[in-house]
Amino acid sequence: MFEFGVLGYSAAALAFLVFAILLSTSWRGKTQGGMLLLAALVTSIWAAILAIQAAYQVIPVALVWAVEVLRALTWLAFLIRLLLPAAGQRSRYASHLKILRRVVFFLCLLLILPFDDLLLFNTEIPYLNLGFDLRFLGQVLLALCGVVLVEQLFRNTPADERWGIKYLCLGLGGIFIFDFYLFSDALLFRRIDGDIWYARGAVNALIVPLIVVASARNPQWSVDLFVSRQMVFHTTSIFGAGLYMLLMAVAGYYIKLYGGEWGTILQITFIFAAAIGLLAILLSGSLRAKTKVFLNKHFFNYRYDYREEWLRLIQVLSGEGEDRPLQERAISAMAGIVESPGGLLWLREGQGAYSNVACWHLSEVGAKSSSGLESLLLFFEQRQWVVNLEEYLEDPSFYTDLELPDWLLKLERAWLLVPLLHDAKLQGFVLLATPRAKHALNWENMDLLKTAGRQVASYLALNRAAIALAEAQQFEGFNRLSAFVIHDLKNLIAQLSLVTKNAVRHKNNPEFIDDVMQTIDNSVSKMSRLMAQMRSAMPGDNRSQIELNAMLRDLILECSSQTPVPVFNGVNEEIVILADRDRMGAVFGHVIQNAQDATPVDGRVEIRLHSASGQAIVEVRDTGLGMDEAFIRERLFRPFDSTKGLTGMGIGAYECREFVNAIGGQVLVSSTPGAGTLFTMVLPLAPLAFTEKPKEKT
Repeated sequence: MFEFGVLGYSAAALAFLVFAILLSTSWRGKTQGGMLLLAALVTSIWAAILAIQAAYQVIPVALVWAVEVLRALTWLAFLIRLLLPAAGQRSRYASHLKILRRVVFFLCLLLILPFDDLLLFNTEIPYLNLGFDLRFLGQVLLALCGVVLVEQLFRNTPADERWGIKYLCLGLGGIFIFDFYLFSDALLFRRIDGDIWYARGAVNALIVPLIVVASARNPQWSVDLFVSRQMVFHTTSIFGAGLYMLLMAVAGYYIKLYGGEWGTILQITFIFAAAIGLLAILLSGSLRAKTKVFLNKHFFNYRYDYREEWLRLIQVLSGEGEDRPLQERAISAMAGIVESPGGLLWLREGQGAYSNVACWHLSEVGAKSSSGLESLLLFFEQRQWVVNLEEYLEDPSFYTDLELPDWLLKLERAWLLVPLLHDAKLQGFVLLATPRAKHALNWENMDLLKTAGRQVASYLALNRAAIALAEAQQFEGFNRLSAFVIHDLKNLIAQLSLVTKNAVRHKNNPEFIDDVMQTIDNSVSKMSRLMAQMRSAMPGDNRSQIELNAMLRDLILECSSQTPVPVFNGVNEEIVILADRDRMGAVFGHVIQNAQDATPVDGRVEIRLHSASGQAIVEVRDTGLGMDEAFIRERLFRPFDSTKGLTGMGIGAYECREFVNAIGGQVLVSSTPGAGTLFTMVLPLAPLAFTEKPKEKT
């Protein structure tokens, strides 16, 4: 008997200790929560002391009575604290509560003061010969006070709020009624019944879940007790599995006991079949869904753990550890909220039409998926409601002016239609299939579905924008290449036009014919390279060594046919860079030609080359019209912005800056209106490994 008492009181001590730890981690410092925490902690200590006493009989009796009183006192104080708001509204009730508080205090004081050496089950009363034990009487009165307080708490709580305290009243009422029974029996027979005493520990352990549920339902107690739904679900599953296996073990024992010579074989076969059956039950999606619905409905004041739901939604949408398309992940993310096994997704196309773009565990609808949706789309945009198809079929008038196409209503397992809204615009909608476990939908389901729909719509809109951006970048690369090619073609056309213009006058001049052939050969080479670049759809990166003195002299010679003739000031040493020769030549030629275009015939264009700090510096200075700072800052390097009218492309300066920056250089422009412009290009010199020539063998 005492062994059961040890186990019962130990279980109670552990249960109340775990409860106290949960309370301590979430206590916000307010009175009600603090008193509940104190009561749970004192009860845990009380149960531990009685477990030790039941096992070893070494705890002093005075200490046992002291913890008995403290346990009752803390729970009574907690109940009185819960009743204070109701007492504040009625003065008469407040006066009665004050009297009850004084009675409780007096009884506790009376029970704690007479410490002596009484044994717990001693029938002798050496300190006061009244025919009964005063302590038994005090415990009976304390239990009665507890029952009265529990009854008053339940009576003074509004009917629509009693669901929050009913388990507390049931639990504490059970504790005080059991104590009343225990000590009434002891008072009557002048001894404590051992069976009742040892059963008391297990009874108190059974009360803990009731108090835990009540605490979770009452955040106004300032103890934001949170028990994870996953923890409850898995704990329930483990407990159920353990109970199942225990029953199967008992059944197996009797099979072995009465199975005769086949008993052992039948027992092994039965236990194996039971294990397989347990695995099949645990893997059942329908059973899991029904268990979650039951737990959420009966043990939590909110149906959803919103933190877990939001983290799950984001995890599914972000595709962590998955290779499914975003559209399928969007459906499964929405379906998981209501335990739906599948769904379909409609999204808006470019012309405003909506089509079925994805399916998850449901068959695609096909071509008819975009017909007859006008009323539904208008309803989503105006009302933003979730449409329950079962409810619609029962009472279509609930959804005013909504007309759904027959093909949609006839879809197998069709259940909910959830709008996907982004920036107050309808992006699409999701159809969810009937869930594994029947759901009674309320405002909480609908609000969470609508909120999750907005998040899903944001992800889908972001994905669509990313795809459009990638396509735009590809087109941008091709368009930029086309702009550069057109610009180079314009320069080639200008050169060939100059040849045809002077051909009539100089066609008999051999030197002119040689220049023409050289110009045509140069143009053909450039156009061939441009065609090669067009085939690859990207500008070439054929870098080679370029000696700038020689390149600039050749370019100046080509530009000498236009006035003013450029003047070159180079250096005696070689200045070598690494770059695409054609692109670099086009950049220099453009800058020189722009300087000539902006300078009058009697002006001056000077090109200067030198090096400093490992960089080549090319300066093109003219005495032309010049530019102001606003033009340089806002328009000079803006593509397709030209001051030359129909003859200009507006791409030369932009191409110059982009190409120089691409090879690690820098473009600087300094200009004064009416005084001219200095165009400076700073280019990195080629590394020595490229410029050093191999030494000849001796």
